[in-house]
Amino acid sequence: MNIVHQTRKNSPTDYENLLGNALEEIFDNDLVELKDIISRLNEMGVRAPNGADWSEESFRSEMEHLGS
Repeated sequence: MNIVHQTRKNSPTDYENLLGNALEEIFDNDLVELKDIISRLNEMGVRAPNGADWSEESFRSEMEHLGS
């Protein structure tokens, strides 16, 4: 049985896969502070949905969007 938060209406997009893979790598390297996560995403070239560098605000907004 799937728990509701484990089910999706659609497969992840290429962008969601890229972001998810980057976050896995970041967490695997024990980076857990928001400023460090954002900095690493920007260093890796993983951009926010609008193509800009990540900020705390854009990251929080995207995580809320993806979690809804």
